[in-house]
This record gives sequence, C-alpha cells and structure tokens, in this order.
Amino acid sequence: MCGIAGLISVNPEARIGAMLRAIEHRGRDDEGVWSSAGVDAEGRRACLGHRRLAIIDTSSAGHQPMLSTEGRFSLTFNGEIYNYRELRRGLEGRGHEFRTDTDTEVMLAAFAEWGVEGSLPHLNGMFAFAVWDERERELTLVRDRLGIKPLFYAETATEAGPSFLFASEAKAILASGLVRAELDPEGLNQQLTFLWTPDPHTLFRRIQRLPPAHVLVWRDGETRVREWWDVSFDEIEEGRGEEWWRERVLETLERVVGMEMVADVPLGSFLSGGVDSSVITALMKRRGGGRRVSTYTVGIEDEDLRYDIIPSDVPWARRVGELLDADYHETMLRPDVAKLLPMLVRHLEMPVIDMAISSYLVSQEARRTLTVMLSGMGGDEVFAGYPRQVAMSLAGVLDPIPAALRRPAMRAVAGALPGGRPGRLTAPLRNAKKFARSAALDFESRYMGFGTYFNDEAKQALYTDETRAAVGGADAYYLHRRYFARARRAAPLNRLLYVDMKTFLPCLNLDYTDRTSMAATLEVRVPFLNRELVELAARMPPGLKLRGLRRKYILKRAAESLLPREVVWRRKAGFGAPIRAWLRGPLRPLVDDLLSEEAVRSRGLFRPAEVRRVVEANLSGREDYNLQVLQLLTLEMWHREFLDG
Repeated sequence: MCGIAGLISVNPEARIGAMLRAIEHRGRDDEGVWSSAGVDAEGRRACLGHRRLAIIDTSSAGHQPMLSTEGRFSLTFNGEIYNYRELRRGLEGRGHEFRTDTDTEVMLAAFAEWGVEGSLPHLNGMFAFAVWDERERELTLVRDRLGIKPLFYAETATEAGPSFLFASEAKAILASGLVRAELDPEGLNQQLTFLWTPDPHTLFRRIQRLPPAHVLVWRDGETRVREWWDVSFDEIEEGRGEEWWRERVLETLERVVGMEMVADVPLGSFLSGGVDSSVITALMKRRGGGRRVSTYTVGIEDEDLRYDIIPSDVPWARRVGELLDADYHETMLRPDVAKLLPMLVRHLEMPVIDMAISSYLVSQEARRTLTVMLSGMGGDEVFAGYPRQVAMSLAGVLDPIPAALRRPAMRAVAGALPGGRPGRLTAPLRNAKKFARSAALDFESRYMGFGTYFNDEAKQALYTDETRAAVGGADAYYLHRRYFARARRAAPLNRLLYVDMKTFLPCLNLDYTDRTSMAATLEVRVPFLNRELVELAARMPPGLKLRGLRRKYILKRAAESLLPREVVWRRKAGFGAPIRAWLRGPLRPLVDDLLSEEAVRSRGLFRPAEVRRVVEANLSGREDYNLQVLQLLTLEMWHREFLDG
C-alpha cells in the first residue's frame, strides 16, 4: 500500500516534491522519484513519484519507481498482487530473472512479456499504477477491477504549455500548483443526491477519478480511456444444488483469504461480530498455522444509541473473539468529533459520511500494533446484504396497483410518518418513511430513490438561483441508468448488485475505507472483493443470495461450518457513528456556526432559509435529515479546507 503521483510537464521535478508531500501519510517508509528523457520538442518529460508503505520485501530492494531489466518500463505502483508468486514462477519459466521478492518486479517482467494491457488479465489483486513506456513515449494508468485503490488525474494548460497529472489523491494534484481548486457544479449535484460522486466525477472541477477496471493511455498529448474488465451476471449456472454452492463459497473464500494474508509485516482483521468479519477472522485462524489472529473492534456508547435503537455489536464481537481465541482489541467511540471532522474532510476530500468516522478511529487503533488488516467490506455487495434489496422485493408487491393510485397513497403515508424522534420505534419508522417515498416508483427509480438523500425537488428548493443555473439540467442519475441498461438481461436482484458494484461500492465504501485507513498509514485488504469470489457469485442463482427476507443466504449457510448459528443468523447493526446523537450534542454549536444564515449566504450556494428548515426539521424529529445535515456541515468545511485558502 502506497501513494503514487506523477506528471508530464516542463520541469516536472520542480513540482513532484510538493505532490508527494501531500500524500506522505500513505507511505512513510520511503520516497522515490524518476524522470524520463524528453517527450517532445517543448521539453516536457514524464516524472513518476512514489511514497512507500513496505509490506512485501520490506528491504530497500523494493524502492520505487522501479525500472524493468531492459529499462523500457518505469512503474509506480499502489496495492498488492496476491498471485505474484505464481506469476513469478511462470515468468521464470519464460527466462525472466528476478533480483527482489517484490510483486512490483513481477509486474515489470509481465509488462515486458505481454505488454501492459496484455498483463492485466493475469493480475489478481488491488492496484492503481502508472507505467511509463520509454520506447513508445506512452503513459498508462490502470485501476483494479472493483476500484479498491483510487487514482485521480487532470489535464491542464499553463503558459508553459499543457500538462497531464495523476495521483492517489486529488490533493496531490492540487499541490502541483498546476490545477486550481474549484467546485464542480455537476459533482456538487451528485454529492448532494447520494452523499458521494459517481466516477469519474469529483467535487473538483478538472480533476477526475479513473473508474474501476479502466485504463487511461496518454500519448502525444492525447488521452484515451477504456474499460479492461467487467463482471457479467447474465450466465447463471443452473442445475447445481444448494450444498454444491455452499461448498464452493467456503472453498473459494478460504483460498482468497489465504492468498490475501501474504505479508512481511504484522497482519490482523477488523471484527464487528457480524457474519462477514467473523468469517474472515475464522478463516484467518484456520490458515494461520495456529497463530492467534489480532482483531480490532469499534463500539458505540449506549447513551449515543438512543436515537438509533439498534443492538450493539460489541458483545457479539467479544463472543466471536473468545470463540476464536483472538488477540482481541476493543475501542469505544469517544472522539472530540468537532476537531475530528475537519481532519477527515482533508483526507476524504469530500463531505464526511458517518461510517468514515468509525473506520478512521478503528484504523488508528489497529495501526498501533499492525500494518495490514483484512476487512469484511464487500460481503453485502457480493451476496446481497443490504435492507434496500429486501425493500425492492417487498415494493414489487405494489406494482399491480395503478401508478395513479399508488403514488399519491404512498406519498401520504410518507408525509404522515415521523422521521427522527428517539424511542423504540425510531429505526422502523425511519425505514418505513423512506420505503414509502420510493416504493411507488418504477423499478430503476425506486432503487435509486432508496439511495437518494436530496432528491431533485429538494435540491431545487435548496439551491440559490446562481447554483441552479450552474447545475443546469444535469441528471445526477445518468450513470446509474447507464449501468442498469448494461445489465438489462440479468435477473432483477443481479441488476441491483451490478449497479451497486459500479457506483456505491467503489465511490463510497471503498473510497472511505482507503482514505481513512491510509490516513492512519494502514493497509486494508478486502477478500470478499477478490476477483475469484466476485466472479463465482456472479454465476450463482440470485435466489441463493436473497431467499425471501434472508439476506446473504448462501454465505451464511457456508458460515455455519465455522461459527455458531446464533452468530451467523443474528440481526446485524450497520457500521457507522452515532451522528444523530452527536448533532444534538457536541456538534450542535458547530452546526449553528457553520450553517448560520450569515455563513450560508456568504457561501452563496444555498438558500439560508431552506438550510435552516432542514436543520430544524431534523432537530425536532419531524424528519430524519441527520446525514443531510452532516453533509451540509462538512461541505462547508470542505470549502474552507480546499477553496478558501
């Protein structure tokens, strides 16, 4: 796990140092810079930079950027190739010799053997990298299949001529001085809609994020972007029984966990007590040769749960830790959240989502003793573990009712339900209200509605005339619709999984996981998103993922051989922070300050009266606007961090 950066420009060495300093937290073990010969008549050169967090072959032999044996390829690489030893043996059989035990050198040999794009199908791992081909004078950027590792890029023109830049984080591109920080109206519109921006968009004008499984090639000042891998849900393997699939899931998951445990530094796992993290921990114990697994758990104080009324995960995590004889570590959330939020905004480069707070704090604790952690992230996306997927199935019962009757009836139900008052029925009422708002829509709009926070009507009420004009007629959902169209031949549940795998998973869950763990200089691996398991699940009949109201059915059946049934089938709480309690407590003065009428009017994006209405409706409990208020609050912090300086 590392940080990478680079540019093609005149005198690039004058800028690469600042770019690398901006991402120093991603790797404190080493720094390297490499520059090419002249690229064109204007004197531009390619310059690659690297910040290293040493995981495999921690010696100085792993220094990057690394050059291939014959000097043609130069590589700066972030991530891990889990099958690099298998690839190395195959390449040795083709005559390649190796001087290190790094996966980086194996990749360079693969490029020499098959070319950059010919090498990609051979790679099993998480990665974002840039490789310069000195012979062809060509730069290639690549991002892994699921988007586990991030990669940003920008093109700009100055008095010195055009430049191309890339980095693991947008702040490194800004640090170059070649790209000015400005708000992108389309990115803002998407951010407010989903709490995140779909790739390739960001909140920054002119800075884009390379989508997962895409290649960008720069040559002679021109860039081309194409997709190099996709998962298909169209070819379901029928005729195999439940027991066969249960065995395949367990066998594949055990193999990929073992594959992802390869490291030359201390390694452990996150443990929530839910089925995903518990299975990962159990398989680590099985593959660990008798060694105890170090686990880290984060919990929420009972007082802060009063607005959520969800069961605490901590007693279950303790039980699993005892059952597996883990080296168990537990942290209860007691942060100075008012001081923590600005720091997280700086690392996330966008407004803060509640899960990011918990993710950062548990990563910070784990880094005290470990360098690599395995996470259960991705189990919900691969095996259908989200309540909204059940809600889609339930809402389908209403489809035979004519829309002219269905929509006003559900709208009336939504308006009658309270949204955020404390009490035993808080969570059921909040979920019922969201269900009623979306259940009457068509299939695609219904699912997008379940993931919407400010809908088009709410945004129009929020925007000033100037913001409305800047956003124009932008459709926040156009990428979702494109992915729905791609998967139109798949079963309904698989269409939902495909859209989430292309949007929600990489752009929110994997993004905040990478940012918060790297803020603590910690590597996080996600075995549920290993290509072998993802491709297996894509061939699986959808009824084995969601069976009636039972989510992740086949995964839980597989887990029964590792864990007690009551652990496997228990009700699981979400991985988040107690935002509802904090907004009414330690964050309330900050809300009153940063979202005051004066502050909102001065920023010029939103109507102060509408911001105040949203804040007060949330505080009164009439509506559950907690995540919307947190977003508006930290969006103002984002402006102050990146634009006001």
